[in-house]
Amino acid sequence: MKKITLKELAPFLILVIVAIGSLFVPSLPAFNDGGKYNSADIAWMLVATALVFLMTPALAFFYGGMVHRKNILSTMIKSVVAAGVVSILWVVVGYSLCFGDSIGGFIGNPATHFFFKGVASGAPWSLSPTIPLMLFALFQLMFAVITPGLVVGAVAERIRFTSYILFIALFSLLVYAPIAHWTWHPDGFLAKMGALDFAGGTVVHISAGCAALAGALVLKQRQSHIEQREIPPANIPYVLIGTGLLWFGWFGFNAGSATAANGLAVSAFATTNTAAAAAGCAWMFFDVIRGKKPSVLGFCIGAVVGLVAITPASGFVAVPQSIFIGVIAAIISNIAVHIKAKSKLDDTLDVFPCHGLGGIVGMILTGVLATKTVNSAGNDGLLYGNPSFFFIQLKALAIVVSYSFIMSYLIFKFINFILPLRVSVEEEELGLDATQHNEKYIQGTLLVENFSVDENGSVKQDVLIESDGF
Repeated sequence: MKKITLKELAPFLILVIVAIGSLFVPSLPAFNDGGKYNSADIAWMLVATALVFLMTPALAFFYGGMVHRKNILSTMIKSVVAAGVVSILWVVVGYSLCFGDSIGGFIGNPATHFFFKGVASGAPWSLSPTIPLMLFALFQLMFAVITPGLVVGAVAERIRFTSYILFIALFSLLVYAPIAHWTWHPDGFLAKMGALDFAGGTVVHISAGCAALAGALVLKQRQSHIEQREIPPANIPYVLIGTGLLWFGWFGFNAGSATAANGLAVSAFATTNTAAAAAGCAWMFFDVIRGKKPSVLGFCIGAVVGLVAITPASGFVAVPQSIFIGVIAAIISNIAVHIKAKSKLDDTLDVFPCHGLGGIVGMILTGVLATKTVNSAGNDGLLYGNPSFFFIQLKALAIVVSYSFIMSYLIFKFINFILPLRVSVEEEELGLDATQHNEKYIQGTLLVENFSVDENGSVKQDVLIESDGF
């Protein structure tokens, strides 16, 4: 029997300690609405929370379809496992770090809601007075879950599973939580500075995009990238399914960030759909004028870039302007992907050009196109005669980009110091499905009968074995 090392035992021991510790947390009564909550808002936010959760398996399909067939399962599980790791962290200390009592505007007090203390029976969040605090906390959890999952695409096909689990935990505590507190807590220093991020342009996409860039630099190139071997997508229908589910879930992501069933949620819903549509078309048409064929992958990637770019602006800009945001973001990301392809940077699935730059474009254009006509709690942008807000957005952008990249780079370096971060060359060649999980993705087969008549009138039957893609 194989001897278990302390490094292998540590994750299980930590979970057991947390489980035992939970027994000593006093149980408090669930919230008593007392007439202060709005049933329609509660119903909508329950749906929105579920929609945002759906984006995590959707992302797994989106990424899983684009990697090599031998790495599909390992890529998909790295996105989905975040739902397990981050959910436990969130209850123990993550929510407190994001939304607990502010310590100098930089981080929440971890003791405020340690083990969800006071969340079930506490007063509602100050900016969401019509829904219970528990519901607000669960909605925010889904954002925390998907963010480290986004990084998977940049480090796919070469990172060890156990090392990535540790990255999820450290990234959630040291990168996601501080940025969420700065941006979304009323006492966070970026919020007090006047920076606006409606649904996660900085908190989710820029932080994940910069972490992806850091991870790609630390892990260096795959062998296939060094040898310039072309790796065809394993399953384009998976990408299409993932895109559709991401688009669907993004309505909860953006419209749900209004935290109420109101006109602002409707406006965010509309801008989200419009930007995705514009970006998908822009990416596809831009490919055509560059001499390519209109592709399924092109439209899918473009649509996701549009969703990323509209995220920070969705509750602050009008519907017509969301077309502009989608088109500009798609063109910039398309060009960035083309430039990256000629470089030695091995960001496997273009996470930084799509999510990082998409979020950056969205934040900048929020500073240009935001208007109080849409959201009186927001601000007017550069186009509406307010250059000071535009420069606030740029300042916040520079802070988040710098912090998320540097801290993520240090996290990857630290993990590499205590654990092997990258698989061996042999494991990479065999595929991570087999070497990391002892599982394989097996494509089915389809029998295709092809009948033809030769020049003598004889019927010839050919049986072709083709992959069905599922």
